[in-house]
Amino acid sequence: MKTIFKYLFIILFFQNLNTAAFSNDVSKGFSKLAEKSMPSVVNISATTIVETRSQPFPFQFPPGSPFEDFFKEFEQNQGPQKRRSTALGSGFVIKEDGTVITNNHVIQNAEGIIVRFTNGKEYEAEIVGTDPMSDVAVLKIKSDEKFPAVNLADSDKAKVGDWVLAIGNPFGLGGTVTQGIISAINRDINMGRYDNFIQTDASINQGNSGGPLFNMDGDVIGINTAIFSNSGGSVGIGFAIPSNFAKNVIDQLIKFGETKRGWLGVRIQTVTKEIADSLGLKENIGALVTDVNKGSPAEKAGLKPGDIIIEFNNKKVMTMRDLPRLVGEAPVGKGATVKVWRDKKEIEKTVVLGRLEDTAEFKEKIPTKTKDRTLDSLGIDVRDISEEDKKGRDKLEKKSGVIIQKIDPNGPMALLPVRPGDAIVSLQNSSIKDVKDFEKKLQKLIKSGNQTILITIIDLQNTTRYIGVKIK
Repeated sequence: MKTIFKYLFIILFFQNLNTAAFSNDVSKGFSKLAEKSMPSVVNISATTIVETRSQPFPFQFPPGSPFEDFFKEFEQNQGPQKRRSTALGSGFVIKEDGTVITNNHVIQNAEGIIVRFTNGKEYEAEIVGTDPMSDVAVLKIKSDEKFPAVNLADSDKAKVGDWVLAIGNPFGLGGTVTQGIISAINRDINMGRYDNFIQTDASINQGNSGGPLFNMDGDVIGINTAIFSNSGGSVGIGFAIPSNFAKNVIDQLIKFGETKRGWLGVRIQTVTKEIADSLGLKENIGALVTDVNKGSPAEKAGLKPGDIIIEFNNKKVMTMRDLPRLVGEAPVGKGATVKVWRDKKEIEKTVVLGRLEDTAEFKEKIPTKTKDRTLDSLGIDVRDISEEDKKGRDKLEKKSGVIIQKIDPNGPMALLPVRPGDAIVSLQNSSIKDVKDFEKKLQKLIKSGNQTILITIIDLQNTTRYIGVKIK
């Protein structure tokens, strides 16, 4: 009996030694990796110019005051005030010439971009190209110096449970290192047609956007992009764009300054078990074609509604959302092999892909570049209505106007039944074209002495409402 306990003790002793050794190796690996990778990570400050109309005086005159008309005229002659707004993010160098990768949303509409290294050196940067659909942007540092660069990893080799390290600029605290593991791969979070995120529990917060997610070899396996959080802070659910998906976008932005994605020209839906059974398909895989665009590459290749695309360019289409990514990564103007399931047998077609960015469908989904405008007299930030805003709100289809972006909690509309996302389509029963038109009509009403105005709103529930607002 004593012998048994003796061996058990020895086994447990060596097991604890192995665990301690493993923990020690991992800890050393993190410190070495951080030391090696930190010089290639940058903090990004993107400056935008915002126009506001501010109250020049912190007081009001009582009605009937002899100074009231004088100062009212003075206020009306004041033009829009401009202020600088700075967004903070992260990025990383991938070429010695100063080519930097970050998220599109970090530098969108930026008037000036500054990148700062952990050694304190700062440089101006210019935009090489951006892609809102993948949220990837490429910058170039304005300098002839050589910079330490990192490599992009093969993210297809990433496995759930692999250790990862995130380095970035959370809340402006540059050079911050956090560690975790890959929690999931191929995650769809409904951000776009190419969702294929790496999920990690490494702490990612505001300011980490655009920063690198490293594997234990010191290569970038993903671009930190989003978090899931009710509070705005990290709760251990972060998402990164896989490096393999980003590579194609980055190469095109560097080469062309824009993306050139493949376009097939079909509408698709999920293949359920019932659909697969009814069509004689053994597995519920692939993408079911519901419609083929007239004159599209798919139509020219002979694809038909009812076909199930099960393979594209020798890669299996396991789910519906695999297809847009595979097509988007394929070269434009070149033949691609498509394997479809039709009449209970496999058929192979060759299709010459078009360019997605040249289609009317794509152009409708990319909103025109408009800046938010702050209207202090109403206490709201607004922007032009886009085609994307009209989805799900048929009352907006033939309307123009503005979308409420923010509501000042101390402004005239703070306690009214409105919220961000609501559309303002008319002012005093007069239709609004855009932000510029709205501001012009609003100022005209203010100058004419109106103290209360009527606005027409189409809210997020597609309901039309009339609201009276007392002008500040």
